[in-house]
Amino acid sequence: MKKVWILALLVSVTLTSLAQQKGEWRVRLRGTVVAPDASATISTIGGSADISTTVIPELDFTYFLTKNFSANLILGTTRHQITATETALGDVNVGKVWLLPPTLTFLYHAPVAKGILPYVGAGVNYTIFYSAKNGPAIAHTDYKNKFAFAAQIGSDFDIGKNLFLNIDVKKIWLRTDATVTTIPSVAGGATVIANTKIDPWLFSLGIGKRF
Repeated sequence: MKKVWILALLVSVTLTSLAQQKGEWRVRLRGTVVAPDASATISTIGGSADISTTVIPELDFTYFLTKNFSANLILGTTRHQITATETALGDVNVGKVWLLPPTLTFLYHAPVAKGILPYVGAGVNYTIFYSAKNGPAIAHTDYKNKFAFAAQIGSDFDIGKNLFLNIDVKKIWLRTDATVTTIPSVAGGATVIANTKIDPWLFSLGIGKRF
């Protein structure tokens, strides 16, 4: 019985030493599929919107405020093809635009087994639109930068003393107002406003390191 208690104590100490701690940092580098769930309401010419799916590198930093709660900053930038669909002018190539969407979430971590640390949380996103490239029929585009709500779920899987694999899924409820003006030879240089729902899903796989 004494040996059993000693073994249990050693196992407990080992698990505690490997568990996340208050003040711990985790850094993750992931490959991320950004898949917008897009639609739009477009003035004057009607129609909707299609926004391309893309793959990007994504970096995040996690700081443990307590043993089970952390703040998580997510960084990345992505470029998308924008198409106005089923309008009075047909499908219109609006062009491409870069999005810079820094996201801050607060996560709850609940270990389920040695070396497996799932988490769930929510936070806020602020998306900046920049470097728009207009399509052939477009003279000017303007996208409004917006705040959005974000939700996140994922898990870390230890593969070494300070290294781990990570899987992660995020949903961002992002809207923007896009103002689009055609060239003079297309609809007389008409200006339309598109209330656009982007609402991307982000599916990620990567590697991380704890400090």
